[in-house]
Amino acid sequence: MPRFLSHKPIPLAERLLMALDVPGIAEAQDLVEELGETVRFYKLGLELLMSGDYFALVKWLIARDKKVFADLKLFDVPATVGRAVRALGDKGLTFVTVHGNDAIMEAAVQAKDNLKILAVTVLTSLDRGDLGDLGFRCDVQQLVLSRARRALALGCDGVISSGLEARILRSDLGEHLLVVSPGIRPVDNRPSDDQKRIATVEQAFANGADYIVVGRPIRDAANPRQAAASIQAQIARVFASR
Repeated sequence: MPRFLSHKPIPLAERLLMALDVPGIAEAQDLVEELGETVRFYKLGLELLMSGDYFALVKWLIARDKKVFADLKLFDVPATVGRAVRALGDKGLTFVTVHGNDAIMEAAVQAKDNLKILAVTVLTSLDRGDLGDLGFRCDVQQLVLSRARRALALGCDGVISSGLEARILRSDLGEHLLVVSPGIRPVDNRPSDDQKRIATVEQAFANGADYIVVGRPIRDAANPRQAAASIQAQIARVFASR
């Protein structure tokens, strides 16, 4: 089976995106300090947004030479999404996620400036049964591919996709977009949680992911710094075998 290892000029240490899924800025800063140089790129989602300290934390991270991914899954009237993306443009962010139809994605792209827009395909917490409940009768892979094709055509920079579907995206779309894969679980750490379509570090990158998102396996480890370092070592081994 062919491998689709990314050839984009991304520093190896930045291919790991750490999900800062914690209640507030104090917990986030403590974890960042503990992880030190093992993590250089952080994903901030809705939980931290609700804390009221979101942009203070963004500023704090950037001052420490960290990159920041705003995983806000913007979904609203297209004009509102466009204005929201424009308002994020001066925050120093690298990525922001958008979740919606063509008009929403197009509005985000038109307003992005230096931001990179990542379109959500299918959440990794959903499986085929969940999609059926939502009224989708198609195969998960085909839905992911269809949404990725639309995102690319509309000018999005990349997509959020399980590492399981990264292979079909690369096979169909080549290297023309970024693939960011959440739901990553190291081989020896597959807890029972709300992530259903999961992949290992090696599997996600072999299938064509450019970045992986890891949260709980690092945050909840007995030694988070050691866990992050171990994942970075796995990434280095994968790309050394190219």
